[in-house]
Amino acid sequence: MKKILFTGSGVAILTPMNADGSINYKLFEELLEDQVRAGTNAIIVCGTTGESSTMTDDEHIECIRVAVRKINGRIPVIAGTGSNDTLYSTELSVEAERLGADGVLLVSPYYNKTSQRGLVKHFSKIADAIGIPVILYNIPGRTNINISIDAFVELSKHPNINGVKEAGGDMNYFSKIIERLGDSFDVYSGDDGMTVPVMAIGGKGVISVAANIIPSAMSEICRLCFENDFKAAGKLQIKYNALFDKLLSLDVNPVPVKAAMNMMGKNVGECRLPLYTMDDSSKATLKDLLLKLEII
Repeated sequence: MKKILFTGSGVAILTPMNADGSINYKLFEELLEDQVRAGTNAIIVCGTTGESSTMTDDEHIECIRVAVRKINGRIPVIAGTGSNDTLYSTELSVEAERLGADGVLLVSPYYNKTSQRGLVKHFSKIADAIGIPVILYNIPGRTNINISIDAFVELSKHPNINGVKEAGGDMNYFSKIIERLGDSFDVYSGDDGMTVPVMAIGGKGVISVAANIIPSAMSEICRLCFENDFKAAGKLQIKYNALFDKLLSLDVNPVPVKAAMNMMGKNVGECRLPLYTMDDSSKATLKDLLLKLEII
């Protein structure tokens, strides 16, 4: 059996910015510590929510370095090192391993529109170059490519490829992955609102955007699922369903989650262009919801 990187709630942690758009590393360390205190089970750094697509190489590497140093082995740190350039992703993954990351998250290569055979070769080449576990990241809404079930089956044979963050939004697809691969492949929900149903059919947890805002609640939902108390877990998920929806529908992730954190007094700054601040109407909607949930 392959080593399970983590079970439960992994936060796709955001990257706080200063007023001039530079990364606020001091606040980043504080956010990381907050997550550990709240019971989060893993840190996923430099993902979509972390705005890795607009980071320089030096910033990307420094965020991984800071996260590994601050967490200091208390929970796993998983570094987003995916790219549409296989060589670049390989080099970044090797560097993440050197820095002490416990695993890497590899998004499907975007824009190139490769074949399923190309996907298998891409992910396998990266995994061949490192000795730490790989979680694939399937998000066709952003990459315009979907990893097929047959490709998952082939990739699962690689000793370093452990599982997938599945963010296609299709429960039937989750079922097919788990049916074909069972416990040989760790499946994580990439959508907060699907955490309970995914775990009910064998998922290992969630890689969560909402955990930036409600880390304890996301960890508790997962704990209840592991205890087979799906009624209580479902009740807690339903409580936050409107938040899960608004974090994705009011604007593009991570614009709403940063706005929410700022409303909470965390001062995480704005997103980097081309992502832009929400309009006043959307901010008012989000604020009303946070007040209703007693988050602010």
